[in-house]
This record gives sequence, structure tokens and C-alpha cells, in this order.
Amino acid sequence: MGYITNFAFLKKLPSPRSSNSADSLHVSLASQNGVVSLSTTKAPAKKKHADKKKKKRKKKQQLYIELEEELKTEGFRFFIFLSAAPAMAEIAESSESSPDPSGPKLEQREEFDPETMRRTKPGAKRLVLTFSVLVSFLIGFPFLWKSVEIYRAPLLFDDIDALSRRTESEPLQFPCNFRAVFVGFDSGSNDLGRADDLKSSIADRMGKFVSGTSQCGTCSNNYSVSVTMESNSHCVQSRSGRDSCSYQCGAISSVEFNGDDESVDDSLERALGGECSGLAGKVYTVVVVNKDAEDKAVIGKYRHAWIVGRVQEERAVEKIAEIFVKVFSNGGKEEGSIQGEFMPVGADGRIVLSFNLLNTDPQDWIYDWDFNMIEEHMLSPVVEALGPIANITVESQVLYHTPKSCHAYWDDELKSFILNTGDLPFFVNSNEWHLDTSTAAGGRSKILQLVLYIPSAKECPLNLQLPNGEISKANGYISPMWGGVVVWNPMNCLQDPEKYPAGHKISPQDLQKIFEVFVAQIRQLVGLKSDNLFIGTSGRSIMLASEKGFTEWELDALTRQHTCFNLRLCATTLSSLSRLVQSLPRMIIMDEIGKQVKLSMEAAKQAEIDASLGIYEAAAVSSRQSRALAEDAFFHPSIMSVSYYSFEHCFAVYSPFFLPVSLHVVLAALREWKRYRQENKKYLTWKKPK
Repeated sequence: MGYITNFAFLKKLPSPRSSNSADSLHVSLASQNGVVSLSTTKAPAKKKHADKKKKKRKKKQQLYIELEEELKTEGFRFFIFLSAAPAMAEIAESSESSPDPSGPKLEQREEFDPETMRRTKPGAKRLVLTFSVLVSFLIGFPFLWKSVEIYRAPLLFDDIDALSRRTESEPLQFPCNFRAVFVGFDSGSNDLGRADDLKSSIADRMGKFVSGTSQCGTCSNNYSVSVTMESNSHCVQSRSGRDSCSYQCGAISSVEFNGDDESVDDSLERALGGECSGLAGKVYTVVVVNKDAEDKAVIGKYRHAWIVGRVQEERAVEKIAEIFVKVFSNGGKEEGSIQGEFMPVGADGRIVLSFNLLNTDPQDWIYDWDFNMIEEHMLSPVVEALGPIANITVESQVLYHTPKSCHAYWDDELKSFILNTGDLPFFVNSNEWHLDTSTAAGGRSKILQLVLYIPSAKECPLNLQLPNGEISKANGYISPMWGGVVVWNPMNCLQDPEKYPAGHKISPQDLQKIFEVFVAQIRQLVGLKSDNLFIGTSGRSIMLASEKGFTEWELDALTRQHTCFNLRLCATTLSSLSRLVQSLPRMIIMDEIGKQVKLSMEAAKQAEIDASLGIYEAAAVSSRQSRALAEDAFFHPSIMSVSYYSFEHCFAVYSPFFLPVSLHVVLAALREWKRYRQENKKYLTWKKPK
């Protein structure tokens, strides 16, 4: 059993002054069986100092007794023997000779440096507390980030990019079926080969009329041609490269081509009308009748045309190819006419026809109209015909005190007031004509203003003069994407207005003529011809008018072109929305926007499927829905500049609250970790054995 001895009592011992001192002590320390003995010996002294040494011995003896009493409190027993010994320096020699295990420890304690060492292991309580605060901040950061997160509904970015690339690289092509029927041509011996030759010739001529690049909404690269040669004795049909609607031999034998055009057109519709089951696309037919009659080419109001007269095959082939491409496929549009990109259809697929009756000066006369009768008998067929293209609504109003902005001059030769075409841009008085009173004026619907202008007695009659000097028969004009104006001069407008009754109603006969002009203006606004004559490279062709205002082949062309136009706008709008959303990661994307984008993509896909199957009306309706949904998603109220903010703005708002505290916590954790490592290094240095 080892004991730790406290040597503090040595400080109370008198230190030796010299080696020759008479009172030098020799201290020896020994330990046996747990008993520590301390002995001193006195060196021999001279006699003259005997008394003095005796006194000192008594004092030392008393001192050792006190030390013994102190050591006994530590559990030790000491035996002190006083004897004469050498000087105090001999204590070290006796301690080295004695085998004391506490010697190395004394040596280590004497070498301890508090700057680089420490005896105890550093505590980790401060480190744990500091890092617990830091970890709590780190755990709370995701919750903070989630609390300021902007909700973004998923959008179909890949599908939108695919639709955009598809509409640009692959223009939408509708299937069409063209068939030519030659009646009264001698086929000769090789009947089948001649029909095939005519088919090849027509296809080649059609390829020349088609432009180098395929146009969207046409049948330029997706059509079939079939030829039938019929005579009194036989009927031969050409071989078809793909399924086509074959002509039934003898179907037009009962048609009298010598009658009037309207009756011939109706007879051909009964004989050739109807669609072929299981065949994609519409069927368009041109009948060439070789007989002694006046040469004439007529394009009916259905989906067929006929050519009568002594016509050579080459000339007939040229005429047939031109009618197929420029009339049935392209809609008979002229160069410079309004294209599909400028069709007056709103972003929501609606058109508002606003009819306005303007009485310039009510003091002269006041006119009214029976608009209910007009809407029921004259406008309902037009609205029904354009139904697949747009959702059309009709409204009307009567305005008073509506003078025009320009002045007319009197022409003695024409006996009327004249307005030149140069004055027409200043005719509409936007300050006095309050036309934008429609409930749809604030939305995205397109409003077409159709104005019936009744001049005052001071400028009656008022006529519009064409650039060639002639008076306009319609006495009206159109403004693209705005509407049209018709000037109507009342009967007896040259009479004295005081003798003329004040209140009048326009007669049904006059309304019929007026609204025929309005329908012609609507045709021009949507990009169709307003006259009944088609002039091509192969000659003139008469185009019959329909009671609905639009023939079936015109509606087919409008439907195809408007379907393509809607799909392009849908892809453009969705692409713009996709780029906008991806460029602003803090923009709010509501679930309603994601749903609208999804439905728009589904409608666009359905429109493409219907177009490939030749279902024109369904394709137009689906494309209109896809565009409307895309516009609704792009102009959603939540997508506004005040409804979202950038990441920099978010950081600037929240950093004054959390950055100072977070920075202090991180710095405290780093500082505490550094302190702990330093203190631990001191401990390891002290603990490391020499």
C-alpha cells in the first residue's frame, strides 16, 4: 500500500546557512509497513557553542513535535529521532538513496506548464450545448423554407415543346379526295390506260399549282385523285393508289346541264352528294361534259363543279387541276386578301356581331329597323354556318346625333354628295359614335362593328366613289379587324324634311339589300371573295352564292385554315407560358393553370387526330378550345407582376430576421469546437509519458 506524503512541513524547517553550521541537520525519510519515520542527526559542535545549540535543539524538537501532530491527522505515525548530523543539504542524498515510488511524480509536477498542459480532461458540456443550438437551427431551416415556398402546379413542358416543334416543322395537312368525271369523251381501245394517263396528268398539274412549301390547313400534300370516263356504252375508272371514293357509273345521267345553274347544282348534289363511308376527308368532284354548248365553268355551292362545252382533254385537265387546288383546297382566295392569321376571331373563340343603326340628325328623320326579323331570317343561317369556326353572338343598337368626321362635296353631274376613298379613314367619328357598348367589350372576344349610316338631309344622297371614278354599288367599305360601314340613302331624301314624316322604319326589301352587303363584308373580313367570279390562269369560272352566305367548300377551307391557325396560336401561347414559368422560379402556378394547360394540350391533340381523319368540324372545335384554354392559362389573374417575387427579394426580406442570429450561432459553434480541441490537446500533452 502506497502513501502520498505531504512535504509542506519542510517549509517550516530552518534552512541551513552553510555547511559548517553547528546546527546542521541530516534528515532521512523511510517507510516500512505503512510507517513513515523522520530522523535527524546533529553534527559534532564545538564546546563554546554548546549552550546556544542546546536551545536551538529544543526549538527544533518542539517544531518536529508540531509537525508530527499535523502528519498524524493524515493517518501517518512518525518517529522523530534527533541526532547530530551534517548540513541540510544531505536531505537530497538520503532521499535519492531511499526507494520512494513518488519520486517520478514529484518530478512531473515540477515540470508542469499551465500554458501548454492541463491535468484534467476538458468537459464537453459547452460544446454539446452550442452544437445543439446549431442543429436546432439546421433542423428548422427546411420548415422555414417550406413556409416561404411558392406553390407551382406541374406543367407539361416536354409536351408543350413537342407540340411547338410539330406545328413548325410539320404543317397540319388535311386529307382531301378529288375525283374527275369525263362524260362524252371517246376512250378508244385502251380505256383503262387512258383513265390512268388522265389521272397522272391531273396530279402533275396540281403539283405545279401547289407552292414549293406545304401550307398549313390545305390538302397540298395529302390528297387522292381518281378519274372516271363515262359514255353511253361503257364506264372506266382509273386505278387508285389508296382508298378513294369511287364514282358510281350512270349517277349523273339524269342531270340536265342545259338548265339554269341553280337547278344543275341541286341535281348534282342529289347525284353526287354524301360522303364515302370509311374514307378520310371530304370528296370534291369536277364533271366535264363534252357536248355542243357554250363553254362554261361553274363552281357550285356544294362540293362540286362542272365544265360544259367542246373542251379538249388538255384544257380540261388544266382547268380541273386549278379548281382542285385554288378553289376547293385554298378556298378561292386572291392575293392580298385577309389571311388566316388576321381572321377576326377572339382569343376565347368568340365573335360579336354588333349592328349599329346611326341617325345622323334626328331633326331631319329618325329610322328604326325590325332587328328580330333580321336576326331570325337573315343572320341565323350565317351564324349557323360559321358555328364550327367561332361562337358567334349578335347584338344591335340605334344611335342618334352621329355626324361623320369628314366632309363630302356636291357633284352636279352625279347629283349627289361624294366621298372619295381617301376620306374613308376619317369617316368614322370615334368621339361621337359610341359603338363600344357591348358587354363583351371588356373581354377577349372579337367585336365586329357593322354600321348602317343614314346621312342627314344636308348631305343626302351620299355616295362613295371608287378609285376608278365609279360609284360603289354596295355604297360601303370594310376596315379589316374592325368591321364595315354601309351608307343608306332614304327614299325621297331630296324632299323638304319639314314635309317628310319624322319617324320611319326601314322596309324588309331595303333590309334584305342592306344585309346582303353586310354578309358580303363579313365574307371579306374572314378572307373570302365578295364577288361571284373566279379568274384563273385557265379562264373564268362562275361561283354560285349560297343562301347561308357561305358555300360548303368555302366553309371547308375556312375550317381547315382556322384549325391550323388555332393550333399555331395554342402552341405559341403555351411555349411563351412555358418559357415564362421556367425563367421565374418564384412565380405562383395555381392548380387551375395546370389544369387549363393540360386540357389545352388534350384538345390540341384531339384536333390533330380529327384533322388526320378528315373530320373538319370536330377538328375546328377542338382547336378553338385548345387556343381558348391556352389563352386563359396565360392571362390567368394569378400570373401578375405583383403576385410573385424573385429569390433575391425573398432573401432581402428574411435575412434581417435570421441572418444575424444564424451567423452568431455558427461562429459560436466554430469557436467552441476550436477551444475544445486546444484544451484536449493540452490534456494529451500532460498525459503523454516522458
